[in-house]
Amino acid sequence: EEDRMGEENSKRKSSYTRDTIISEELSEEDVALVDILFMHVLQDGYNIPPQYHDVKDSFSQLIRSCLKLHSIHPGKLSCILSVKPAILNAYRTMHGGAIGAVAERVSIACARTVVGKDKELFLGELRMSYLSAAPCNAEVVIDGSIIRSGRNITVVAVDFRLKDSRKLVYTSNATFYHMPVASL
Repeated sequence: EEDRMGEENSKRKSSYTRDTIISEELSEEDVALVDILFMHVLQDGYNIPPQYHDVKDSFSQLIRSCLKLHSIHPGKLSCILSVKPAILNAYRTMHGGAIGAVAERVSIACARTVVGKDKELFLGELRMSYLSAAPCNAEVVIDGSIIRSGRNITVVAVDFRLKDSRKLVYTSNATFYHMPVASL
């Protein structure tokens, strides 16, 4: 059975290799659906522009290229995010990992408006709620605000809203622990 699947997969483009283990408990239809999903994601969902291919920390640069700071105040900041094809998922909406990366970056920036440079921030928790979706080419307003900041901990809330409708699409809470900066 596995040899037959390997032969079929070598005749057409597939996400499977000869070493792929396919459970006998799955129907051929289920296997084909997974294959189609993976091929769609691998071919269409991750069209990363060439300028990011061989760059150290290219994912951060990719996220930064979509994100623009709109306003900054102590304990609050606002950004505009353009949902570009490079950060889409297979459904042509913003990828959950990109949303998490943006939430982390905005949370850190927001925390830094109140936490001094003498403290290192350690991300202890990042909670995401995916309420709806941001489609390709949408603009998303991202508002970060400090919920609580004390001597050892800072908690930040981040809301993602579609710019045109103000519809809430994602929310995030981040908890940062303050650590003394280590001296070398």
